[in-house]
Amino acid sequence: MAVDALAADPAATRPMSSGGGLWRYILIRLVLIIPTVFILITLVFFLMRVTGDPITAALGGRLPPDQLAERIHQAGYDRPVVIQYFEYLGNILRGDFGTTLTDGTPVVQVLLTYGSATLELAIYALIVAFAVSIPLGLVAAHRRDKWQDASLRIMAILAYATPIFFVGLLLKLVFSVWLGWTPVSGRAGTQTELLMSGVNTPTGIYLLDAIRLGNGPAILDVLWHAILPALALGMLTAGVFLRLIRTNVIGTLGQQYVTSGRSRGVSEYRLVTKHAFRPALIPIITVMGLQIAMLLAGAILTETTFEWKGIGFMLSEYLKARDFVAVQGIVVMIAVIVAVTNFIVDIVAAMIDPRVRY
Repeated sequence: MAVDALAADPAATRPMSSGGGLWRYILIRLVLIIPTVFILITLVFFLMRVTGDPITAALGGRLPPDQLAERIHQAGYDRPVVIQYFEYLGNILRGDFGTTLTDGTPVVQVLLTYGSATLELAIYALIVAFAVSIPLGLVAAHRRDKWQDASLRIMAILAYATPIFFVGLLLKLVFSVWLGWTPVSGRAGTQTELLMSGVNTPTGIYLLDAIRLGNGPAILDVLWHAILPALALGMLTAGVFLRLIRTNVIGTLGQQYVTSGRSRGVSEYRLVTKHAFRPALIPIITVMGLQIAMLLAGAILTETTFEWKGIGFMLSEYLKARDFVAVQGIVVMIAVIVAVTNFIVDIVAAMIDPRVRY
């Protein structure tokens, strides 16, 4: 009877749709973003309040006590911290991250103005990371336990472990000061900066704006200024990717289908670059979300070293000025970007490899 019932009901014998599993996974990951961001916002808020109210931190000692007390009262920082916290949450839900104390600019405007520069630098760094790590990782896997493998592993460890500001200063010293090949700092030369100021509806990404202008010298100038910052930040990520590619390609080279291909006379180059490399990409995509956080953290030091005026550069400037309202807003936004980026990376990984969903 049970067999007959199953036969009579086609839905009972139909396998579960993989699409249902994917959508369930997406929904779960989307829901998890909310507590993650909430915890990050809460931590940032209360850690910033450990030093006292932001106005005293920024202007204490530079204003008479009565004027300082008046500024604190106007900003509402003399109220209980819990009330300030819930008010801050309400402002964030409305898209208000506060106003900087040093120049009175809305934090959202700071993020929109300088965020594109950080995005551009992160893209350049990822290009460098993939261009370096993919071929070298494949070489290290193919020449496992030989001198090439040992040399590349040491290089990967040095690239990851060396402080990024030291790498940046070293690159500037060698290529800008000693050899004079590259600019010392900035995103573009003075003439290119003037051209960018005349772009209608600028994107803030200098390379795109230079391409829209159709100005060849400006395009070259932008790329020339980006070489050293991209190398400094990209090598940090390249060290992680190289070791990851090596480990996963070694694992896939030992699979039965690779051995079968080798026995059929498939070239070693094709086995490494096609059959072994593609499955090894899945863990790299998964780890990429974590690397975005590393890129944003490294961007602070890179932008400061090369005076690349992005979010990281502005964050360091606001820290020097003890403008904790601006610092709090920028850090919260970076946390949101990292959480959303990890969500996107998780979805891409789940679409590529169904095993991730379960």
